[in-house]
Amino acid sequence: MFKGKSILITGGSGTFGKAFLRYLIDNNIEPQKLVVFSRDEFKQFEMQQEFGDLNYLRFFIGDVRDAERLRMAFDGIDIVIHAAALKQVPTAEYNPSECIKTNIHGAENVIAAALHHATPHVIALSTDKAASPVNLYGATKLVSDKLFVAANNLVGKRATRFAVVRYGNVVGSRGSVVPFFKKLIECGSKELPITDDKMTRFWITQEEAIVFVVKSLERMQGGEIFVPKIPSIRIVELAKAMAPKLGQKIIGIRPGEKLHEVMCPNEDSINTIEFADHFVITPSISFVVTADYKKNRLGETGKAVQQGFEYNSANNPHFIEPAELTKLYG
Repeated sequence: MFKGKSILITGGSGTFGKAFLRYLIDNNIEPQKLVVFSRDEFKQFEMQQEFGDLNYLRFFIGDVRDAERLRMAFDGIDIVIHAAALKQVPTAEYNPSECIKTNIHGAENVIAAALHHATPHVIALSTDKAASPVNLYGATKLVSDKLFVAANNLVGKRATRFAVVRYGNVVGSRGSVVPFFKKLIECGSKELPITDDKMTRFWITQEEAIVFVVKSLERMQGGEIFVPKIPSIRIVELAKAMAPKLGQKIIGIRPGEKLHEVMCPNEDSINTIEFADHFVITPSISFVVTADYKKNRLGETGKAVQQGFEYNSANNPHFIEPAELTKLYG
């Protein structure tokens, strides 16, 4: 999929971009060019220090809010992974216009640049918070998802195709619960804060997320929202596994937070197809791309879910059990 191709990652100096680059190295995959597009010069400098001996690696300072700069960066690109976003829920609530500029207008700019250069494959990274959103971050990512799905109706005779990957909490990523708990433990905290003792979350490792994005690029026909089948965790069990001797303090659900996360809302069940290891939410309106979404480009076949089906972190049939959590994070 990537050998000999030119790849661009927006927000490429973040957690995903570095993990993706490590994936290419570990699997001996050499693209023609990998462009790290981001606005953080220091993070790019750190990546240069870590991976500077790779002759295919390029660094491009830019912001997805800057449409002209994006068009320049997309020249000659075959595959785009759109990872740039403002992701902190409280920050988005306090600075809504800034979140909208990056997550929505930035998505529009990525789409326009891809159409301008007829970029063959564009996949946008989303979040479970975009499904039935209750906070501004999730709402902006839902709009972004809708923009990328609908962009397939604008391609005309171009070979350009757009799709979305939606997954849950990435283990160890910045702002996630594992490093948060670790910091409290290291600082000698006497108890760990728990928002609600019934809270559940989807759980995916960075490596699993990378592999799923790669597979989705291979599977995509245009217009799909790809959702992996991943395990759930109970937050109280995670806290106990990481600090069995510490107490837990229930602090209540914070503004913009859910008790359980959703990845396939029941309202989308009429457009949801189940495969062996993932779900696909198909576009409700499609004028240009005519595809049999029950059979993807890898030849895998799926079937429609029952009407009213919902995939959420509480009804998930696969939970990581306490003993496994202790082994992983204890």
